[in-house]
Amino acid sequence: MEKPSDGTPWDCIVVGGGAAGLSAALVLGRARRRTLVVDAGRQSNGVAHGIGGLLGHDGRPPAELYAAGRAELAAYPTVGVRSGEVLAGRRQEGGFVLELADGTREATRRVLLASGMDYRYPPVPGAAERWGHSVFHCPFCHGWEVRDQPLGVLDRGARGTQRALLLRFWSDDVTLLADGPDELDSDDAARLAAAGVEVDERRVAELRGPGSTLTAVVFADGTERPLGGLLVPVTMHQRSALATQLGAVLSSPGAVAFDAIEIDSMLHTSVPGVSAAGDIGSQMPSVASAVAAGSAAAAMIVHGLLAEAYGLTRA
Repeated sequence: MEKPSDGTPWDCIVVGGGAAGLSAALVLGRARRRTLVVDAGRQSNGVAHGIGGLLGHDGRPPAELYAAGRAELAAYPTVGVRSGEVLAGRRQEGGFVLELADGTREATRRVLLASGMDYRYPPVPGAAERWGHSVFHCPFCHGWEVRDQPLGVLDRGARGTQRALLLRFWSDDVTLLADGPDELDSDDAARLAAAGVEVDERRVAELRGPGSTLTAVVFADGTERPLGGLLVPVTMHQRSALATQLGAVLSSPGAVAFDAIEIDSMLHTSVPGVSAAGDIGSQMPSVASAVAAGSAAAAMIVHGLLAEAYGLTRA
């Protein structure tokens, strides 16, 4: 049963109620740790047709999975789930205090950051309404649903080569849409040719098709190429300044995650008492990875609380 905001600290506040956060809360609840999940309800895969590759839930709509996770947590009296957003946080004696958007403040001994990341894809007209369906960033999650159709990869250079070759596992008809100069070296050009991947340097103007379905890419010259699916690059960005407010170190900008939180093998950040799991850290961005990371992070938090309570060396 959720406690009032009376200053008594939680054992852990989990920021985010997606796959990582709910998985962590389940482990913490089963360990009888007083846990609060604060969920802003902005799961990155909320628009997806289904979750691909999650054992026991393959193809299940994400909203159904999260609703089932919340229902499971209701069986554990030490776990509370609150819809809302954590706006700020700071360290205090014995742990941390987090400020929520509704004006309440909650004290906690541990913090688990699991709020995910914002996925930003190229601003091609027609991409937004097809995102998570026929336009996607992960073929492991969405490739099966567009298999054996003509597929495209919106990218160029070495990265585009790798993605186009990977997509060949799902279709024999793959085109690398460079949207300008292809930036291929001779070796990559040869690899693509050997795999039967055509390279198209025409400028991409828009995507076309009914609803969330993709039927063609339209080029700036007015011509079209039939496509049933399009793999696009994404960058991932922190949703709030909470991690840095708490003092967590962010990774250097990279090709995928611009500002992921640096974590160690036990899912700890650079700040003692603050852990991170899921897309917000440096794990592979998938629901299956997030579930596993949330579970592992929670177990490490329980061990840390144990060490603190009994003066053990393991933190």
